[in-house]
Amino acid sequence: MTADDSFGRLDDDDYPAYTMGRAAEMLGTTQGFLRAIGEARLITPLRSDGGHRRYSRYQLRIAARARELVDQGTPIEAACRIVILEDQLEEAQRINEQLRGSKRAPHRRTGS
Repeated sequence: MTADDSFGRLDDDDYPAYTMGRAAEMLGTTQGFLRAIGEARLITPLRSDGGHRRYSRYQLRIAARARELVDQGTPIEAACRIVILEDQLEEAQRINEQLRGSKRAPHRRTGS
């Protein structure tokens, strides 16, 4: 992979660009918190060639939402489940809206 290839991935929300230490620093949390939400299967970080956890921007947004809930007193397992359900709901709503949009599109009639 060249430097140009790496630079192009900076806009990719799924590119695992952040180390565990940097991710924890960005979220204002501990590495233990990141391990805990990984154990709860909220996020699954990719591993570097050396076996170190690497996080994407998408995963950091998910982790930040879980942290908000935990900071409000929600147990970590419950916070992870809430975030998973919120994410699933958002995806279902997005798909629903796409389907509605495709039904609204005018259909061309042929023949007659």
